[in-house]
Amino acid sequence: MKVILIKDVKGSGKAGDVLNVADGYARNYLLARGFAIEATAKNVNDLAGKKAAEQHRLDVAKSDAQEIAKKLNGKTVAVKAKAGASGKLFGSVTSQTVCELIAEQFGVNVDRKKVTLSSEIKAYGDYTAELKMTQGVSAKLNVKVVPEE
Repeated sequence: MKVILIKDVKGSGKAGDVLNVADGYARNYLLARGFAIEATAKNVNDLAGKKAAEQHRLDVAKSDAQEIAKKLNGKTVAVKAKAGASGKLFGSVTSQTVCELIAEQFGVNVDRKKVTLSSEIKAYGDYTAELKMTQGVSAKLNVKVVPEE
């Protein structure tokens, strides 16, 4: 019997796979527990439509990420911070701070989880940050920490 998996099933396949399995396994386990649906023509067409829509969504997200990466690659973000007499900052500059400054200076919203700092920023100087937008799309950004006036 042909079935379409709705959920991942260990040993059988991932969600969205079309499998040819034994009738008893399909009726008594996969269909009964809601792990699969029968692979009728309508269900197969629905699955193809969902896969095409998901692929389109991923393509659009990747092209948007590439535009943002082009806009930010090689740019410098200036961070104004207070420090003690030794030049050590009060606190540190985090990825959240960098994201807020990117939004302020370039008008681009970036999730803080996508920003990777080269090292902890706890003193004045120049640092690099990498923006990992999506798989295969990233940009390097310079972070310059200057004294607050």
